Amino acid sequence: MSGPSLVIPSEGRFMRRLSSNEATRENIKLGPTVVVPPKHLMAPSDASEVAAAMETARHELQDGASPATPTSPPESSVTDKYAFAFDIDGVLIRGGRPIPEAIEAMKMLNGDNEYGVKVPYIFVTNGGGKTESERCVQLSKQLEIEVSPGQFICGHTPMREMAEKFNTVLVVGGEGEKCRLVAEGYGFKDVVTPGDIIKDNEDTTPFRTLTPEEYKNSRARNFAEVEIEAIFVFADSRDWASDQQIILDLLMSKNGRLGTRSETFEEGPPVFFSHNDVVWSASHDLTRIGMGALRVSLEAMFKAVTGKELKTTAFGKPQIGTFEFATRLLQQWRKDTHGINCPPDTVYFVGDTPESDIRGTNEYNKHAENNWYSILVRTGVFQEGTKPRFQPKATVDNVLEAVKHGIEREYRKALKASIESTGVILE
Repeated sequence: MSGPSLVIPSEGRFMRRLSSNEATRENIKLGPTVVVPPKHLMAPSDASEVAAAMETARHELQDGASPATPTSPPESSVTDKYAFAFDIDGVLIRGGRPIPEAIEAMKMLNGDNEYGVKVPYIFVTNGGGKTESERCVQLSKQLEIEVSPGQFICGHTPMREMAEKFNTVLVVGGEGEKCRLVAEGYGFKDVVTPGDIIKDNEDTTPFRTLTPEEYKNSRARNFAEVEIEAIFVFADSRDWASDQQIILDLLMSKNGRLGTRSETFEEGPPVFFSHNDVVWSASHDLTRIGMGALRVSLEAMFKAVTGKELKTTAFGKPQIGTFEFATRLLQQWRKDTHGINCPPDTVYFVGDTPESDIRGTNEYNKHAENNWYSILVRTGVFQEGTKPRFQPKATVDNVLEAVKHGIEREYRKALKASIESTGVILE
């Protein structure tokens, strides 16, 4: 039985407000939902408007049939001129705990600033292995703020668009069965895990034995009769040796059938990674290796064994698809709330990793129809005293300074435009 919630109309949809203490992946799936700290359940906070509107926009994009641009958009206290997009790990959260300035930064975006302006925002993270709903519940508790699944774009979010293309797929990484559940939630019809393969033939991985819980959760089947059509690495591997062994077996197989060997080593299934970050910021003082390192290792191993190059595909940042999806979401939001069918003029992307956050923002900005402005913070992967290969438009100490920088920059732009419109030219 689900816990306390409220259901309110929101622009043609019913929006459920669900306590973060009671929210689960299952009850969030019942419809558009805002996850709310219990203290705000009966009295919405300043974050409610953005969270609900982004959730509506996401559902409209997923439905594929958004309503016509409203002739009289609802009154909104949120600016449509610009927006923020945030990486999470190393920017808002580190080691499972909020970075001290993050809560104040969210308050500032929601109107607690000297200009009295509210600013829309979304979260774009390469972190995977959990549904957007789970990330939403987690961040709501960590930042003590109202948020919705519609504000989250994970590294594997764009993979949902591939569910119709492949039938049987191998999903790798993450804790327990979480990645299988994510893939099934995206609509993949037949999802296999490494545990399923080891359960069918324990000799597949000589140095790994399934725990009793893993054995129970793994699904029994005869893989001599199964053709795996694609491999998706949804989250960081918890056992590199066994996962790489299984992936390598499939890459060298005939059409994804385990136990076979291709003569050309060109008949195996394609491999997709949810992101390509080689390192990431965790609770340890130094950065930790991530999924990008697994990708590099797998490609090197394939070449060492077969003598051939392995071509893999990565999603997430800095891949352009993630930024395109974010742009579509912000455009739908602006259309719904302000009647303008184009994205906000400027999107401030705040990240801690030059090789993914800054690189992706800068490269997308070269051809985007609006302006994407990169801001690098010093609270994560970036190390002070080094010169990033990919240069941000601004470098600041923390996420609060990033928000201040963007809001003040927009205020100066608006002031200049206002003065110039009266005929006064600024020096």
